[in-house]
Amino acid sequence: MPPVIDALRRNLATVIQGKTEAIELLLVGVLAGGHVLLEDVPGSGKTTLAKALARSLALPFSRVQFT
Repeated sequence: MPPVIDALRRNLATVIQGKTEAIELLLVGVLAGGHVLLEDVPGSGKTTLAKALARSLALPFSRVQFT
């Protein structure tokens, strides 16, 4: 894994613990130039993970909520 991607993965893992697979799949989606839909139970850290990724990549964050 390239050092930059590994550093990003480690950074996200410090924000969201115990979601290693979600972080890996999120990074795969981003690197592939695709979109990612985060689905999980309420309070599992989906929004926090998305915000952390946006901050780590110096990108804007916006949220679409369907409840």
